[in-house]
Amino acid sequence: MNQEQISTTAQIIISIVPIVGIAMGAIVIFFYLLWRHHEIKLQIKTGTFVPKSFNFKAFSLLSGLLLTGVGFILTLVFAIVVHFSYEILGGLIPMVIGICFLIFYKIYPEFHNNN
Repeated sequence: MNQEQISTTAQIIISIVPIVGIAMGAIVIFFYLLWRHHEIKLQIKTGTFVPKSFNFKAFSLLSGLLLTGVGFILTLVFAIVVHFSYEILGGLIPMVIGICFLIFYKIYPEFHNNN
């Protein structure tokens, strides 16, 4: 499509949609964090607050698999489309981070003690 064929109104709407989406997402996250803060504050006052533990084992496995998969596909697509240039880093970086998470999952000694 030529630039002359797109109306000015359409260009404005197309440029505003991502900005509005980001702003709405930020508002939702802000109010969630505010609500969660008040909830924890009330739980502490009533004595019912129990801190939740974070499962690093599941997190490192899931994020490692997801990042490795996404990175592999991006690397493959970039290798086919633009061959081997700097753009391929867009796929190699998440793939290497995912592989590092999987290595962390495998060698972290505390995981093997909890089983």
